[in-house]
Amino acid sequence: MSAKTVTPAKKIAFQGQLGAYSHLSCQQVFPDHEPIAFETFLEALSAVEAGDAELAMIPLENSTAGRVEEIYRQVPKNQLQIVGEHFQPVDHCLMALPHAQPTWVSSHPQALAQCHDSIQAAGLQPIAEFDTAGAAKLLAEANDLSGSVIASSLAAQLYGLEILKTHFEDVSGNTTRFMMFSRAVAPPKWESHQSYITSILFKVRNIPAALYKALGGFATNGLNLIKIESYMDGGTLISSRFHVDVAAHRDDPAMQRAMDELAYFSTDIRWLGTYPAHEFRSQHEFI
Repeated sequence: MSAKTVTPAKKIAFQGQLGAYSHLSCQQVFPDHEPIAFETFLEALSAVEAGDAELAMIPLENSTAGRVEEIYRQVPKNQLQIVGEHFQPVDHCLMALPHAQPTWVSSHPQALAQCHDSIQAAGLQPIAEFDTAGAAKLLAEANDLSGSVIASSLAAQLYGLEILKTHFEDVSGNTTRFMMFSRAVAPPKWESHQSYITSILFKVRNIPAALYKALGGFATNGLNLIKIESYMDGGTLISSRFHVDVAAHRDDPAMQRAMDELAYFSTDIRWLGTYPAHEFRSQHEFI
């Protein structure tokens, strides 16, 4: 179906080239949505704000590379909500044109680093490119039989490349956590037997032990803080903003009591969203 005949409600925005791991995540989670590629995270999020796409699939953190710093800077600047999460295993594939005899390999610097030992064992010269799928596209366009690329299996499919080896990464288990952003929607109805995540942004008041006291309400109400990130706010060195993920639904009475305590010691509290916990969490016992 072409872009002209697909309504915004059936589009999902992501950053990168077609064939990127973000594109793969879109395809797996929302196979009925048309994926729309953007050069930057800001452009992808802005497309949802403008109503040009229903959702944005945005990587928040990677088990090997850590958090995506830019996203923590962008989230406070828009009014979008988190409506879901997705954990995408990163299976780096070594690929080349049919009948190639590669002497070098290109990819995003992070992918090259994650495949360092495998690259050395294969005797390939690493060359950094701006992203994984973009490197695959460049190789296909150049028709260079001396080159190879590290990218997703989807990139090989889209750009006519042959997969030489799957699981080319040095360490297995590399996983990226994606968040799905949408315009304001009501949170899912709370059901006590289901697992949820609630994401919050806040600043603490300028008083001694403010953060300790602000977070104390979650402990006294038996709630699990599964993530806390801090970063300087507004381009200054004066105040810090905190991003917290709590294993609870917004409407859970225990969560509401904890939020009352948080409000006493904090300012600028913002609900980012309440959404079902991804099954990856229970499978790996870290909710």
